[in-house]
Amino acid sequence: PRVNTSVSSDDLLLEDLETEGERQLKSLLQHQLDTSVSIEQCKSKRRCFAPAAFYKPFGEEAAGALSLSQFQALQESDKETASLRELGLSDAEILLWK
Repeated sequence: PRVNTSVSSDDLLLEDLETEGERQLKSLLQHQLDTSVSIEQCKSKRRCFAPAAFYKPFGEEAAGALSLSQFQALQESDKETASLRELGLSDAEILLWK
């Protein structure tokens, strides 16, 4: 049962309150117990996952003492490389692009 905000908190018993977690659990349980599923419903819920992100740290390029502007230029270059990698380009194609 939902709590009416106009009712004072003294009149409510804690056992009568339904938390958001309990509501979520009930919803999940009802969804799990519902066995009337069609192939079309399963297809509509199919999820496509993106490929895993590839992280390559600065490494030797950032070793040693760098000024702020040098580090920012290196960081911008790394962002560009990461965005090209997200587009599906290989390392050889990225080098050719640059």
